[in-house]
Amino acid sequence: MLRSREGTFHPQTDGTAIIETSSGLGFLVSLASNSPVYKHFDGDLVKVFTLMTVREDDMSLYAFDSLDELDLFKLLISVNGVGAKMGLAIMSILPVGELKRTIAREDVKALTQANGVGKKLAQRIVLELKDKVGADLIGIGTDPDTGEIMTAPAGQSSERAEAIDALITLGYSRSEAQNAVGKIKEDGLTSEAYIKLALRNM
Repeated sequence: MLRSREGTFHPQTDGTAIIETSSGLGFLVSLASNSPVYKHFDGDLVKVFTLMTVREDDMSLYAFDSLDELDLFKLLISVNGVGAKMGLAIMSILPVGELKRTIAREDVKALTQANGVGKKLAQRIVLELKDKVGADLIGIGTDPDTGEIMTAPAGQSSERAEAIDALITLGYSRSEAQNAVGKIKEDGLTSEAYIKLALRNM
């Protein structure tokens, strides 16, 4: 299974891109229209996380900027009536963190903004996934002052998760580590940087 690919980024004009590996092999991947991968320029080196779907008449590769995005896509296409293309359409309406909050808050109207998603299908998505994404959001931590759910920025969950694990190793409880890391507003930091900033919040 092609779990991830690293190579040169060549965006196309139809919602796809070619990831050309160092061996010269090019992989055609489909992307959500708002994917952070599009922040890269043609010729940049990128790493994407991928999922391949296989049908009798088609074999397609879908690419995501982070495992967090990939996991949400897999949840979406697990819902009856949501295929891979529709899953990408849903992913395209909001950043991954906001989309999770939308589902957790049962915002059916927001989901119907995705091409091909009607009210009944949006209701089914909420019914089947609200507890799953809600548990994921709560796992990041809540602000002890406001009680607001804090979520990791899209594409940064792995670094934040590593920081949380490191803080637990240092002797802090999981809730303390999650709250401290969840307070950090900066995006795109290394796990070491998140640890240093989180220690200031302890």
